[in-house]
Amino acid sequence: MIDLKFLREQTDRLKEICRQKNVSLDIDHILAFDTKRRELSGKLDDLNRLRNDAAKNKDIEAGKRLKQEGIALEAELATVTTELDPLLLKIPNPPSDDTPVGKDDSENVVIRKVGEPKAFSFTPKEHFELGEALGMIDTKRGADVAGARFSYLKGDLALLQNAMHQFTLSVLTSEETLKGIIEKAGLSVSAKPFVPVVPPLFIRPEVFQRMARLEPRDERYHIESDDLYLIGSAEHTLGPLHMDEVIKESDLPLRYTAFTSAFRREAGSYGKDMRGIIRLHQFEKMEMESFTTQESGLEEQNFLVAIQEYLTAQLGLPYQVVMTCTGDQGDPDARHLDVETWMPGQGKYRETHSADLMTDYQTRRLGTKVKRVDGKSDFACTNDATAFAGRTLVAIMENYQQEDGTIVVPEVLKKWMGKEVMGYATHLG
Repeated sequence: MIDLKFLREQTDRLKEICRQKNVSLDIDHILAFDTKRRELSGKLDDLNRLRNDAAKNKDIEAGKRLKQEGIALEAELATVTTELDPLLLKIPNPPSDDTPVGKDDSENVVIRKVGEPKAFSFTPKEHFELGEALGMIDTKRGADVAGARFSYLKGDLALLQNAMHQFTLSVLTSEETLKGIIEKAGLSVSAKPFVPVVPPLFIRPEVFQRMARLEPRDERYHIESDDLYLIGSAEHTLGPLHMDEVIKESDLPLRYTAFTSAFRREAGSYGKDMRGIIRLHQFEKMEMESFTTQESGLEEQNFLVAIQEYLTAQLGLPYQVVMTCTGDQGDPDARHLDVETWMPGQGKYRETHSADLMTDYQTRRLGTKVKRVDGKSDFACTNDATAFAGRTLVAIMENYQQEDGTIVVPEVLKKWMGKEVMGYATHLG
């Protein structure tokens, strides 16, 4: 939710933001409701003062009349509030000053490229060809058991996912490693490590709404019998960790990480990425979530992106960092960056990581505040970002494939894999 002062004082700017983010809202209509609610609240306050005066003067008749007027005003105020509140929740977060204006992902901006795609002496295969041949990806049995866009990860690919989890966790919990990432990126943030969390995979609808992540609702899995939703990312239940709390400024930043299953209906993706594990209804993902002061939020996001780049570079994968334009941003995002990794089997870069700066858009709804050292309080700033997901496995498979169909394990993962080549025994057998 935005600060209502922005709605009242920068109405024209807000209309332009809605156009830039492809959000269809009648801002004048919302402003009129807001004005009406303020007027009614003022009248109700005045009436309550008169009721207090009547009570002090023992004016029973005036008290009865004012009580009835108050009941009518409260009913009218409730009606206006019922109309207004859902509209306020639909107003998008204003984009950062450096967010490019554009209609869709075709106008996103590549801000840097790192690493050169490898030249293969053979035609590289896509990950699903490699995975199916090595018996590591089984979408057929996944579909038989659960339906389309479900898959089994087996053998060395399951081990690879576990190795990625261990490697990433070792980075996020190491103050020394984080200090090196901060120094290389030229940042001045704290090197405070991330706290590992095992969060709920279910979320109540009212909390999901306060997280500003319930919509688009057709992307979510809903359990009607219990009125609960399955999360689409660990951030959905990491973000409410401090709901309705006041955090001491001296305790910031608060950083969390969780490795969970994620559930997405992939509505509107009919026919896209039907083979393999690029676009599944259920996949595993490791997420980062942080709470900071508002003035630290931008640099915190840059830090999370620096971690994403470090992880990708340590894996030896070519990548590019992309600033998404206004038309490709999510409504709650003030600034959104993607890391896209080179996929040689597909011959293009694909998104593997995202990072969202939310400013105070979530925390206003969640009631998460910071108590400053001077005693004043304001809303915290949240950031969320991917540490790794299934697409990182895809990138490793395609970039490290060999002509015989096996896959070399990246150097940084070998100690957790316990082997140097994936699928070797299976392939020979």
